Amino acid sequence: MLCNTDKWLNMCDEDLITAKWLLDGKRLLPMGFFCHLIVEKALKAVVTHSTGEIPPKTHNLTKLAHIGGIYDHLHESQKDFLEYLMPLQIDGRYTEYKENIAKTLSIEKCKRIYQETEGFLCWIKTKLGK
Repeated sequence: MLCNTDKWLNMCDEDLITAKWLLDGKRLLPMGFFCHLIVEKALKAVVTHSTGEIPPKTHNLTKLAHIGGIYDHLHESQKDFLEYLMPLQIDGRYTEYKENIAKTLSIEKCKRIYQETEGFLCWIKTKLGK
């Protein structure tokens, strides 16, 4: 297996440090992008764990949750959080949308995004027995 569950989770931990640094520096759009990455990698850890396969190359959080078999176990607030994060991955891929997405972010909103990301990662680790 090219990338096992622990490797995905270790990448999440590293990215969480970066997201906190970006939040502290008020770099809100990149912080949102990193939070999406963290949740994406956490879900890819779930896919790896549940299927024994390399996760698909997708940024769609809902799709990854379905493939990993945990979507139906998510709370409605977690499902809403996945949907909320989806546009934040656009920053690093489609810069023409950057300004519109940046307008939706505030320091308070980003603090909540960071906290929810951290909580989601902890939840995933618990589900995986880590």
